[in-house]
Amino acid sequence: MDQPGLHGRHRDKSGELSRKHGNRTSREIYGQHFAEGCSPDEKLIDVLQKLDETSLSTLVHDHEHHKLYQLIDRST
Repeated sequence: MDQPGLHGRHRDKSGELSRKHGNRTSREIYGQHFAEGCSPDEKLIDVLQKLDETSLSTLVHDHEHHKLYQLIDRST
């Protein structure tokens, strides 16, 4: 049974939500210039503080408008 609010994600053994999506997925969604200077293998959670203003603004906008999980789901 799906748990509300998970948007197709799953919890790992510790109960944490899966954080499998890295910059590779973000670049598939937003293009190759997203998170420039960061490795595609780094997870988004690890590079948030290093994001340029454009990348961060786009990410925040999509999150606030409830589009972020839809975009991730389409790219996987």
